[in-house]
Amino acid sequence: MINGGRQTAAPIRWAMAGGGRGSQIGYIHRCAALRDGNFELAAGAFDLDPARGRAFGIELGVAPERCYPDYPTMFRAEAQRADGIQAVSVATPNNTHFAITKAALEHRIHVVCEKPLCFTVAEAKELEALAASCGKIVGVTYGYAGYQLIEQARAIVARGDLGEIRIVNLQFAHGFHSAPVEKHDPAARWRVDPRFAGPSFVLGDLGTHPLYISEVILPHLRIKRLLCRRQSFVQSRAPLEDNALTLMEYDNRAFGTLWVSAVNAGAMHSQKLRIVGAKASIEWWDERPNQLSYEVQGEPARVLERGMGYLEPEARTDDRIGPGHPEGLFEAWANLYYRFALAMEATDRGDAECLACLRYPDIKAGVEGVRWVENCVRSANQGGVWVDYE
Repeated sequence: MINGGRQTAAPIRWAMAGGGRGSQIGYIHRCAALRDGNFELAAGAFDLDPARGRAFGIELGVAPERCYPDYPTMFRAEAQRADGIQAVSVATPNNTHFAITKAALEHRIHVVCEKPLCFTVAEAKELEALAASCGKIVGVTYGYAGYQLIEQARAIVARGDLGEIRIVNLQFAHGFHSAPVEKHDPAARWRVDPRFAGPSFVLGDLGTHPLYISEVILPHLRIKRLLCRRQSFVQSRAPLEDNALTLMEYDNRAFGTLWVSAVNAGAMHSQKLRIVGAKASIEWWDERPNQLSYEVQGEPARVLERGMGYLEPEARTDDRIGPGHPEGLFEAWANLYYRFALAMEATDRGDAECLACLRYPDIKAGVEGVRWVENCVRSANQGGVWVDYE
């Protein structure tokens, strides 16, 4: 159980690129990183408007001289300091992720990057090679993967309790963009603009979340081929999709579906994963993240609760307030951030044994997310045909 004590030898000097006032995800990054004392916010390039970014940074307690007008200036200046930053979180629009992550790695700085990591597999592989050569980690904020019951689901599958996996049913389908909200919401506007969002909207923005969780739970499955159809129900978003359905064939003959949508009118989140085996099924829903449904054929359905003693040890490691009390997304992100911190520290001291025991969404997870989106777009752009997974 996590008791709030720092797990690193010393706080990691950390900065943010983006995440300023009005950011949708800047606050949760800071709360997650700072919660357990493993990071300290030492610098930032928080905003495209330097004056606004500086004022915001000062409000956060960052020294005025370390509130920078842009990330190149920050990386250059911090590299000259004995107490310069060791890590940066990238919380900016998608089209900047590749350049900022690459620049950080070139300055020997660890990175936590928002998804998608970049726009193409070629770019993702370049970052993967650069991270390896620099000896730094890149973490990707698939924040829902920090919920403890994801670990329980992984353990159930690994033990063989479900039997051979047959069906993988994934979805992330909310309704918040069922109308053209981007006309009045700048935070939504860039997400439907290919110049900033890249080759997809909901495939990259939503679909990669349940995809990554499925990869955690089912590490032995590999996609062989897929078929994707996508639509722009709000016509002004074309060519980017606000709804898509992907069919997937796995290498063990299992079949998968992934429905992503921003126009599922009336739905809050509807991120769900149902994994069906020959003997039993499990289901997890992010609106009820403290429960995991476990249904064995011929037996009464049961609901496993977070924090309980009957769970596997790895599903209880990250408990923060014991059973019965609901934990939420901020706790899940904090669980990822402490793992990022431990991975950064272990990497810097060359501790391969520690790294082998740490599971977190790393550069490989980022590469695979980009690969999936690229394959989906390739299929959809050909009219929704089966394509071999490349």
